[in-house]
Amino acid sequence: MTAPTVLVVDDDRANLDSVARIFQREGFATLAAAQGTEALELLRRPEVSVMVTDLMMPGMDGQELLKASRTIRPDVEVVLMTAYGTVETAVAAMKDGAYDFITKPLKRHALVKAVQKALEKQALVQENTSLKAKLAEINPAGGRAMVGQSPAFRAMLDTIRQAAPSTATVLLLGESGTGKELAARALHEHSARARQAFIAVNCGAIPESILEAELFGVERGAYTGAVARREGRFERAHGGTLFLDEVGEMPLAAQVKLLRVLQEGELERLGGTQTVKVDVRLVAATNKDLQKEVAEGRFREDLYYRLHVVEIRVPALASRREDIPLLADAFLRRFSAKNGKVLRGFSPDALGVLENYAWPGNVRELEHAVERAVVLAKTDVLEASDLPESVRKGPLGSAGQLVIPIGTPMEEIERRVIHETLRHTKGDKTLAARLLGIAARTIYRKLEREQLGPDAPPVAPSPPGVPDGRAD
Repeated sequence: MTAPTVLVVDDDRANLDSVARIFQREGFATLAAAQGTEALELLRRPEVSVMVTDLMMPGMDGQELLKASRTIRPDVEVVLMTAYGTVETAVAAMKDGAYDFITKPLKRHALVKAVQKALEKQALVQENTSLKAKLAEINPAGGRAMVGQSPAFRAMLDTIRQAAPSTATVLLLGESGTGKELAARALHEHSARARQAFIAVNCGAIPESILEAELFGVERGAYTGAVARREGRFERAHGGTLFLDEVGEMPLAAQVKLLRVLQEGELERLGGTQTVKVDVRLVAATNKDLQKEVAEGRFREDLYYRLHVVEIRVPALASRREDIPLLADAFLRRFSAKNGKVLRGFSPDALGVLENYAWPGNVRELEHAVERAVVLAKTDVLEASDLPESVRKGPLGSAGQLVIPIGTPMEEIERRVIHETLRHTKGDKTLAARLLGIAARTIYRKLEREQLGPDAPPVAPSPPGVPDGRAD
Protein backbone atom coordinates (compact mmCIF):
# COMPACT_ATOMS: atom_id res chain seq x y z
CA MET A 1 0.00 0.00 0.00
CA THR A 2 1.37 3.43 -1.00
CA ALA A 3 2.37 5.65 1.92
CA PRO A 4 0.28 8.83 2.37
CA THR A 5 1.88 12.03 1.06
CA VAL A 6 2.23 15.06 3.33
CA LEU A 7 2.73 18.50 1.76
CA VAL A 8 4.81 20.72 4.10
CA VAL A 9 4.70 24.51 3.59
CA ASP A 10 6.98 26.98 5.42
CA ASP A 11 8.98 30.01 4.30
CA ASP A 12 11.66 29.13 6.86
CA ARG A 13 13.84 26.67 4.92
CA ALA A 14 15.41 25.13 8.06
CA ASN A 15 12.01 24.46 9.62
CA LEU A 16 10.67 23.20 6.28
CA ASP A 17 13.46 20.61 5.99
CA SER A 18 13.16 19.61 9.65
CA VAL A 19 9.40 18.96 9.49
CA ALA A 20 9.74 17.07 6.20
CA ARG A 21 12.37 14.77 7.79
CA ILE A 22 10.05 14.05 10.74
CA PHE A 23 7.38 12.71 8.40
CA GLN A 24 9.88 10.82 6.23
CA ARG A 25 11.15 8.97 9.33
CA GLU A 26 7.55 8.03 10.14
CA GLY A 27 7.17 6.43 6.71
CA PHE A 28 5.29 9.22 4.94
CA ALA A 29 6.10 10.52 1.47
CA THR A 30 6.63 14.29 1.50
CA LEU A 31 6.48 17.31 -0.77
CA ALA A 32 7.85 20.72 0.27
CA ALA A 33 6.95 24.29 -0.68
CA ALA A 34 8.44 27.56 0.57
CA GLN A 35 5.46 29.75 -0.35
CA GLY A 36 1.72 29.59 -0.85
CA THR A 37 1.56 29.83 -4.65
CA GLU A 38 4.05 26.99 -5.00
CA ALA A 39 2.00 24.93 -2.53
CA LEU A 40 -1.17 25.42 -4.60
CA GLU A 41 0.50 23.86 -7.63
CA LEU A 42 1.75 20.88 -5.60
CA LEU A 43 -1.67 20.55 -4.01
CA ARG A 44 -3.12 19.53 -7.36
CA ARG A 45 -1.15 16.29 -7.29
CA PRO A 46 -3.62 13.49 -6.52
CA GLU A 47 -1.25 11.74 -4.10
CA VAL A 48 -1.35 14.62 -1.55
CA SER A 49 -3.43 13.60 1.48
CA VAL A 50 -2.55 16.18 4.17
CA MET A 51 -1.05 19.66 4.05
CA VAL A 52 0.95 20.96 7.04
CA THR A 53 1.50 24.70 6.68
CA ASP A 54 2.96 27.54 8.67
CA LEU A 55 0.37 30.19 9.50
CA MET A 56 2.53 33.33 9.28
CA MET A 57 4.22 33.59 5.86
CA PRO A 58 4.95 36.54 3.55
CA GLY A 59 2.73 36.91 0.50
CA MET A 60 -0.02 34.32 0.77
CA ASP A 61 -0.21 33.39 4.45
CA GLY A 62 -1.43 30.10 5.86
CA GLN A 63 -5.03 31.26 6.28
CA GLU A 64 -5.28 32.41 2.64
CA LEU A 65 -3.67 29.15 1.54
CA LEU A 66 -6.24 27.24 3.58
CA LYS A 67 -9.15 29.02 1.89
CA ALA A 68 -7.67 28.42 -1.55
CA SER A 69 -7.08 24.75 -0.76
CA ARG A 70 -10.75 24.32 0.19
CA THR A 71 -11.62 25.27 -3.39
CA ILE A 72 -8.89 23.33 -5.21
CA ARG A 73 -8.65 20.19 -3.03
CA PRO A 74 -11.42 20.12 -0.40
CA ASP A 75 -10.53 16.46 0.29
CA VAL A 76 -7.06 17.37 1.61
CA GLU A 77 -6.95 17.91 5.38
CA VAL A 78 -4.95 20.91 6.64
CA VAL A 79 -2.88 21.15 9.84
CA LEU A 80 -1.50 24.58 10.81
CA MET A 81 1.81 25.36 12.53
CA THR A 82 1.62 28.55 14.59
CA ALA A 83 3.37 30.53 17.31
CA TYR A 84 1.64 31.01 20.68
CA GLY A 85 0.86 34.63 19.84
CA THR A 86 -1.35 33.65 16.90
CA VAL A 87 -3.41 30.88 18.49
CA GLU A 88 -6.60 32.95 18.14
CA THR A 89 -5.94 33.26 14.42
CA ALA A 90 -5.40 29.51 14.20
CA VAL A 91 -8.69 28.84 15.97
CA ALA A 92 -10.43 31.14 13.48
CA ALA A 93 -8.75 29.21 10.66
CA MET A 94 -10.23 25.99 12.01
CA LYS A 95 -13.66 27.52 11.44
CA ASP A 96 -12.60 27.94 7.80
CA GLY A 97 -11.89 24.22 7.51
CA ALA A 98 -8.49 23.51 9.08
CA TYR A 99 -8.40 20.12 10.83
CA ASP A 100 -6.00 21.10 13.68
CA PHE A 101 -3.15 23.40 14.68
CA ILE A 102 0.17 22.76 16.43
CA THR A 103 1.96 25.49 18.40
CA LYS A 104 5.67 26.21 18.13
CA PRO A 105 8.17 25.08 19.24
CA LEU A 106 6.96 21.95 17.47
CA LYS A 107 6.87 18.61 19.25
CA ARG A 108 7.46 15.62 17.03
CA HIS A 109 4.84 13.42 18.71
CA ALA A 110 2.10 16.09 18.55
CA LEU A 111 2.83 16.86 14.90
CA VAL A 112 2.73 13.22 13.79
CA LYS A 113 -0.38 12.49 15.86
CA ALA A 114 -2.23 15.46 14.31
CA VAL A 115 -1.50 14.19 10.80
CA GLN A 116 -2.49 10.62 11.67
CA LYS A 117 -5.81 11.85 13.10
CA ALA A 118 -6.35 13.95 9.97
CA LEU A 119 -5.80 10.85 7.83
CA GLU A 120 -8.32 8.90 9.91
CA LYS A 121 -10.91 11.62 9.36
CA GLN A 122 -10.15 11.62 5.65
CA ALA A 123 -10.70 7.86 5.48
CA LEU A 124 -14.11 8.26 7.12
CA VAL A 125 -15.07 11.00 4.66
CA GLN A 126 -14.05 8.82 1.71
CA GLU A 127 -16.12 5.94 3.07
CA ASN A 128 -19.10 8.27 3.39
CA THR A 129 -18.58 9.46 -0.20
CA SER A 130 -18.60 5.86 -1.39
CA LEU A 131 -21.91 5.25 0.38
CA LYS A 132 -23.35 8.38 -1.22
CA ALA A 133 -22.30 7.09 -4.65
CA LYS A 134 -24.22 3.86 -4.04
CA LEU A 135 -27.30 5.87 -3.07
CA ALA A 136 -26.91 7.93 -6.25
CA GLU A 137 -27.09 4.72 -8.31
CA ILE A 138 -30.53 4.10 -6.79
CA ASN A 139 -31.58 7.73 -7.26
CA PRO A 140 -29.59 9.21 -10.20
CA ALA A 141 -30.76 12.72 -9.35
CA GLY A 142 -29.08 12.34 -5.98
CA GLY A 143 -32.15 13.76 -4.26
CA ARG A 144 -31.19 17.24 -5.45
CA ALA A 145 -34.09 17.83 -7.83
CA MET A 146 -35.94 21.13 -7.61
CA VAL A 147 -39.22 20.68 -5.74
CA GLY A 148 -42.30 22.90 -5.66
CA GLN A 149 -45.69 23.75 -7.07
CA SER A 150 -46.31 27.31 -5.84
CA PRO A 151 -47.05 30.05 -8.42
CA ALA A 152 -43.68 31.72 -7.78
CA PHE A 153 -41.83 28.42 -8.25
CA ARG A 154 -43.78 27.48 -11.39
CA ALA A 155 -43.14 30.91 -12.89
CA MET A 156 -39.39 30.45 -12.35
CA LEU A 157 -39.47 26.96 -13.92
CA ASP A 158 -41.35 28.27 -16.95
CA THR A 159 -38.65 30.90 -17.51
CA ILE A 160 -35.91 28.27 -17.09
CA ARG A 161 -37.57 26.03 -19.70
CA GLN A 162 -37.86 28.93 -22.12
CA ALA A 163 -34.29 30.16 -21.63
CA ALA A 164 -32.52 26.78 -21.43
CA PRO A 165 -32.43 25.88 -25.18
CA SER A 166 -30.90 29.25 -26.09
CA THR A 167 -27.25 30.26 -25.88
CA ALA A 168 -28.09 33.49 -24.03
CA THR A 169 -26.25 34.42 -20.85
CA VAL A 170 -28.51 34.09 -17.79
CA LEU A 171 -28.33 36.09 -14.56
CA LEU A 172 -29.93 34.37 -11.55
CA LEU A 173 -31.00 36.73 -8.78
CA GLY A 174 -32.11 35.74 -5.32
CA GLU A 175 -31.28 35.59 -1.65
CA SER A 176 -28.62 33.27 -0.30
CA GLY A 177 -29.86 29.70 0.13
CA THR A 178 -32.70 29.86 -2.40
CA GLY A 179 -31.20 27.24 -4.73
CA LYS A 180 -29.56 29.31 -7.48
CA GLU A 181 -27.06 26.54 -8.32
CA LEU A 182 -29.90 24.05 -8.76
CA ALA A 183 -31.55 26.54 -11.13
CA ALA A 184 -28.27 26.84 -13.05
CA ARG A 185 -28.02 23.04 -13.32
CA ALA A 186 -31.60 22.91 -14.58
CA LEU A 187 -30.70 25.42 -17.31
CA HIS A 188 -27.78 23.19 -18.30
CA GLU A 189 -29.71 19.92 -18.19
CA HIS A 190 -32.51 21.29 -20.41
CA SER A 191 -30.08 22.71 -22.98
CA ALA A 192 -28.33 21.20 -26.01
CA ARG A 193 -25.14 21.20 -23.88
CA ALA A 194 -26.52 18.75 -21.31
CA ARG A 195 -24.04 16.00 -22.31
CA GLN A 196 -21.07 18.35 -21.85
CA ALA A 197 -19.48 19.66 -18.64
CA PHE A 198 -21.22 21.79 -16.04
CA ILE A 199 -18.51 23.68 -14.11
CA ALA A 200 -19.43 25.70 -11.01
CA VAL A 201 -17.21 28.42 -9.52
CA ASN A 202 -17.94 30.35 -6.34
CA CYS A 203 -16.28 33.72 -6.98
CA GLY A 204 -16.61 34.70 -3.33
CA ALA A 205 -14.81 31.60 -2.03
CA ILE A 206 -11.60 31.93 -4.08
CA PRO A 207 -8.97 34.46 -2.93
CA GLU A 208 -8.62 37.41 -5.28
CA SER A 209 -4.95 36.57 -5.87
CA ILE A 210 -5.77 33.26 -7.58
CA LEU A 211 -9.26 33.80 -9.02
CA GLU A 212 -7.96 34.87 -12.45
CA ALA A 213 -5.70 31.81 -12.63
CA GLU A 214 -8.62 29.54 -11.70
CA LEU A 215 -10.90 31.05 -14.33
CA PHE A 216 -8.55 31.66 -17.25
CA GLY A 217 -5.68 29.24 -16.67
CA VAL A 218 -1.93 29.63 -16.20
CA GLU A 219 1.09 29.23 -18.46
CA ARG A 220 4.22 27.58 -17.16
CA GLY A 221 6.50 30.10 -15.46
CA ALA A 222 3.75 32.73 -15.03
CA TYR A 223 4.78 32.95 -11.39
CA THR A 224 6.95 31.05 -8.93
CA GLY A 225 5.50 27.62 -8.50
CA ALA A 226 3.72 27.51 -11.88
CA VAL A 227 5.67 24.46 -13.07
CA ALA A 228 3.28 23.45 -15.85
CA ARG A 229 0.56 24.86 -18.08
CA ARG A 230 -2.85 24.56 -16.44
CA GLU A 231 -6.28 24.99 -17.97
CA GLY A 232 -8.75 27.28 -16.24
CA ARG A 233 -12.44 26.71 -15.58
CA PHE A 234 -13.45 28.30 -18.90
CA GLU A 235 -11.43 25.75 -20.87
CA ARG A 236 -12.74 22.89 -18.74
CA ALA A 237 -16.30 24.05 -19.49
CA HIS A 238 -15.67 24.22 -23.27
CA GLY A 239 -18.80 23.02 -25.06
CA GLY A 240 -20.78 23.09 -21.81
CA THR A 241 -21.93 25.52 -19.13
CA LEU A 242 -19.91 27.63 -16.68
CA PHE A 243 -21.76 28.76 -13.55
CA LEU A 244 -20.28 31.79 -11.78
CA ASP A 245 -21.86 31.98 -8.33
CA GLU A 246 -21.53 35.19 -6.28
CA VAL A 247 -20.40 37.01 -9.42
CA GLY A 248 -20.88 40.30 -7.56
CA GLU A 249 -17.79 39.43 -5.48
CA MET A 250 -15.53 39.30 -8.56
CA PRO A 251 -12.69 41.88 -8.46
CA LEU A 252 -12.54 44.52 -11.20
CA ALA A 253 -9.40 43.10 -12.82
CA ALA A 254 -11.08 39.73 -13.36
CA GLN A 255 -14.23 41.50 -14.59
CA VAL A 256 -12.25 43.01 -17.48
CA LYS A 257 -11.04 39.58 -18.60
CA LEU A 258 -14.49 38.05 -18.18
CA LEU A 259 -15.96 40.77 -20.39
CA ARG A 260 -13.48 39.93 -23.15
CA VAL A 261 -14.40 36.24 -23.04
CA LEU A 262 -18.09 37.12 -23.33
CA GLN A 263 -17.48 39.55 -26.18
CA GLU A 264 -14.87 37.66 -28.19
CA GLY A 265 -15.22 34.03 -27.11
CA GLU A 266 -11.49 33.85 -26.42
CA LEU A 267 -9.01 34.26 -23.56
CA GLU A 268 -5.33 34.35 -22.70
CA ARG A 269 -3.96 32.26 -19.86
CA LEU A 270 -2.17 34.08 -17.05
CA GLY A 271 1.39 34.76 -18.19
CA GLY A 272 0.61 33.79 -21.79
CA THR A 273 0.20 35.54 -25.14
CA GLN A 274 -1.53 32.81 -27.12
CA THR A 275 -5.27 33.23 -27.70
CA VAL A 276 -7.47 30.31 -26.72
CA LYS A 277 -10.96 29.98 -28.24
CA VAL A 278 -13.71 28.82 -25.87
CA ASP A 279 -17.36 27.93 -26.46
CA VAL A 280 -19.10 28.30 -23.11
CA ARG A 281 -22.67 29.11 -22.08
CA LEU A 282 -22.39 31.38 -19.04
CA VAL A 283 -24.84 31.41 -16.14
CA ALA A 284 -24.11 33.87 -13.32
CA ALA A 285 -25.76 34.32 -9.93
CA THR A 286 -25.71 36.91 -7.17
CA ASN A 287 -27.61 37.97 -4.07
CA LYS A 288 -26.34 41.54 -4.51
CA ASP A 289 -28.03 44.48 -6.23
CA LEU A 290 -25.68 44.72 -9.23
CA GLN A 291 -27.15 48.02 -10.39
CA LYS A 292 -26.19 49.50 -7.01
CA GLU A 293 -22.74 47.91 -7.31
CA VAL A 294 -22.37 49.55 -10.74
CA ALA A 295 -23.45 52.94 -9.37
CA GLU A 296 -20.86 52.67 -6.57
CA GLY A 297 -18.05 51.65 -8.93
CA ARG A 298 -17.61 48.05 -7.71
CA PHE A 299 -19.00 46.38 -10.82
CA ARG A 300 -18.47 47.24 -14.48
CA GLU A 301 -21.57 48.56 -16.23
CA ASP A 302 -20.67 46.97 -19.57
CA LEU A 303 -20.21 43.57 -17.90
CA TYR A 304 -23.54 43.95 -16.09
CA TYR A 305 -25.39 44.33 -19.39
CA ARG A 306 -23.50 41.39 -20.88
CA LEU A 307 -24.61 39.20 -17.98
CA HIS A 308 -28.12 40.63 -17.78
CA VAL A 309 -29.42 39.17 -21.08
CA VAL A 310 -31.98 36.91 -19.42
CA GLU A 311 -32.88 37.58 -15.79
CA ILE A 312 -34.40 34.84 -13.64
CA ARG A 313 -35.42 35.54 -10.06
CA VAL A 314 -35.17 32.56 -7.73
CA PRO A 315 -37.93 33.14 -5.16
CA ALA A 316 -37.29 33.25 -1.42
CA LEU A 317 -38.89 30.44 0.56
CA ALA A 318 -41.09 33.01 2.34
CA SER A 319 -42.79 33.77 -1.01
CA ARG A 320 -43.44 30.08 -1.77
CA ARG A 321 -44.75 28.81 1.56
CA GLU A 322 -46.99 26.27 -0.16
CA ASP A 323 -43.81 24.39 -1.08
CA ILE A 324 -42.53 23.96 2.49
CA PRO A 325 -44.31 20.60 3.11
CA LEU A 326 -43.13 19.27 -0.27
CA LEU A 327 -39.53 20.32 0.32
CA ALA A 328 -39.55 19.04 3.90
CA ASP A 329 -40.84 15.65 2.73
CA ALA A 330 -38.17 15.44 -0.01
CA PHE A 331 -35.43 16.23 2.52
CA LEU A 332 -36.92 13.73 4.98
CA ARG A 333 -36.71 10.93 2.41
CA ARG A 334 -33.18 11.84 1.35
CA PHE A 335 -31.72 12.09 4.85
CA SER A 336 -33.60 9.01 6.08
CA ALA A 337 -31.91 6.98 3.34
CA LYS A 338 -28.56 8.62 4.02
CA ASN A 339 -28.72 7.81 7.74
CA GLY A 340 -30.28 4.36 7.42
CA LYS A 341 -33.52 5.36 9.14
CA VAL A 342 -37.16 4.52 8.37
CA LEU A 343 -39.36 7.54 9.07
CA ARG A 344 -43.03 7.91 8.26
CA GLY A 345 -43.18 11.69 8.20
CA PHE A 346 -43.81 14.75 10.39
CA SER A 347 -46.20 15.11 13.29
CA PRO A 348 -48.85 17.84 12.84
CA ASP A 349 -47.03 20.02 15.41
CA ALA A 350 -43.69 19.64 13.62
CA LEU A 351 -45.25 20.45 10.25
CA GLY A 352 -46.96 23.47 11.80
CA VAL A 353 -43.63 24.77 13.08
CA LEU A 354 -42.04 24.35 9.65
CA GLU A 355 -44.91 26.14 7.92
CA ASN A 356 -44.96 29.01 10.43
CA TYR A 357 -41.24 29.80 10.57
CA ALA A 358 -39.88 32.74 8.54
CA TRP A 359 -36.88 30.84 6.99
CA PRO A 360 -34.43 33.74 6.61
CA GLY A 361 -31.89 31.17 5.38
CA ASN A 362 -34.35 29.93 2.75
CA VAL A 363 -34.32 26.37 1.35
CA ARG A 364 -30.79 25.72 2.63
CA GLU A 365 -31.88 26.45 6.21
CA LEU A 366 -34.92 24.17 5.83
CA GLU A 367 -32.68 21.42 4.48
CA HIS A 368 -30.32 21.65 7.45
CA ALA A 369 -33.21 21.77 9.93
CA VAL A 370 -34.75 18.58 8.50
CA GLU A 371 -31.38 16.81 8.42
CA ARG A 372 -30.88 17.60 12.13
CA ALA A 373 -34.37 16.38 12.93
CA VAL A 374 -33.80 13.11 11.07
CA VAL A 375 -30.53 12.48 12.91
CA LEU A 376 -32.06 13.18 16.35
CA ALA A 377 -35.48 11.56 15.81
CA LYS A 378 -36.32 9.08 18.58
CA THR A 379 -39.42 7.61 16.89
CA ASP A 380 -40.53 6.93 13.34
CA VAL A 381 -42.33 10.30 13.27
CA LEU A 382 -40.47 13.63 13.46
CA GLU A 383 -41.72 15.75 16.37
CA ALA A 384 -41.45 19.51 16.86
CA SER A 385 -38.91 18.86 19.63
CA ASP A 386 -36.58 17.28 17.04
CA LEU A 387 -36.33 20.60 15.17
CA PRO A 388 -33.71 23.27 16.04
CA GLU A 389 -34.73 25.64 18.82
CA SER A 390 -34.12 28.60 16.50
CA VAL A 391 -36.83 27.26 14.20
CA ARG A 392 -39.28 26.46 17.02
CA LYS A 393 -38.97 29.91 18.61
CA GLY A 394 -37.89 32.15 15.75
CA PRO A 395 -39.88 34.72 13.70
CA LEU A 396 -43.24 33.29 12.66
CA GLY A 397 -42.73 30.70 15.42
CA SER A 398 -45.06 28.16 16.94
CA ALA A 399 -47.60 30.79 17.94
CA GLY A 400 -48.00 31.68 14.26
CA GLN A 401 -47.60 35.40 14.76
CA LEU A 402 -46.53 37.47 11.78
CA VAL A 403 -43.28 39.30 12.59
CA ILE A 404 -42.41 42.24 10.33
CA PRO A 405 -39.21 44.26 10.97
CA ILE A 406 -39.47 48.02 11.46
CA GLY A 407 -38.82 49.87 8.20
CA THR A 408 -40.32 47.21 5.93
CA PRO A 409 -41.88 48.91 2.85
CA MET A 410 -45.69 49.05 2.80
CA GLU A 411 -45.88 47.00 -0.41
CA GLU A 412 -43.87 44.22 1.24
CA ILE A 413 -46.06 44.36 4.37
CA GLU A 414 -49.17 43.98 2.19
CA ARG A 415 -47.59 41.03 0.37
CA ARG A 416 -46.71 39.24 3.60
CA VAL A 417 -50.14 39.83 5.14
CA ILE A 418 -51.89 38.49 2.03
CA HIS A 419 -49.68 35.37 1.90
CA GLU A 420 -50.10 34.71 5.61
CA THR A 421 -53.89 35.06 5.36
CA LEU A 422 -53.95 32.74 2.31
CA ARG A 423 -51.94 30.22 4.31
CA HIS A 424 -54.57 30.24 7.06
CA THR A 425 -57.42 29.94 4.50
CA LYS A 426 -55.53 27.17 2.66
CA GLY A 427 -55.46 29.23 -0.54
CA ASP A 428 -59.12 30.33 -0.50
CA LYS A 429 -58.79 33.85 -1.95
CA THR A 430 -62.45 34.77 -1.45
CA LEU A 431 -62.30 33.91 2.26
CA ALA A 432 -58.93 35.68 2.60
CA ALA A 433 -60.43 38.80 1.00
CA ARG A 434 -63.35 38.75 3.47
CA LEU A 435 -60.95 38.41 6.42
CA LEU A 436 -58.84 41.32 5.15
CA GLY A 437 -61.85 43.46 4.21
CA ILE A 438 -60.79 43.88 0.57
CA ALA A 439 -62.10 42.70 -2.78
CA ALA A 440 -61.04 39.26 -3.99
CA ARG A 441 -59.99 40.79 -7.31
CA THR A 442 -57.45 42.92 -5.41
CA ILE A 443 -55.74 39.76 -4.14
CA TYR A 444 -55.79 38.24 -7.63
CA ARG A 445 -54.24 41.38 -9.14
CA LYS A 446 -51.53 41.62 -6.48
CA LEU A 447 -50.58 37.93 -6.88
CA GLU A 448 -50.52 38.33 -10.65
CA ARG A 449 -48.24 41.38 -10.42
CA GLU A 450 -45.97 39.49 -7.99
CA GLN A 451 -45.51 36.73 -10.59
CA LEU A 452 -44.77 39.28 -13.33
CA GLY A 453 -41.98 40.84 -11.25
CA PRO A 454 -41.10 44.23 -9.77
CA ASP A 455 -41.28 46.07 -13.13
CA ALA A 456 -44.97 45.29 -13.63
CA PRO A 457 -47.42 48.24 -13.38
CA PRO A 458 -48.95 48.80 -9.94
CA VAL A 459 -52.33 47.38 -9.05
CA ALA A 460 -54.94 49.99 -9.92
CA PRO A 461 -57.50 50.91 -7.26
CA SER A 462 -61.18 50.42 -7.94
CA PRO A 463 -62.71 53.39 -9.85
CA PRO A 464 -64.77 55.91 -7.88
CA GLY A 465 -68.26 54.75 -7.11
CA VAL A 466 -67.41 51.06 -7.59
CA PRO A 467 -67.32 49.17 -4.28
CA ASP A 468 -64.07 47.27 -3.68
CA GLY A 469 -65.29 45.15 -0.81
CA ARG A 470 -63.49 47.11 1.90
CA ALA A 471 -65.07 47.06 5.35
CA ASP A 472 -66.59 50.24 6.67
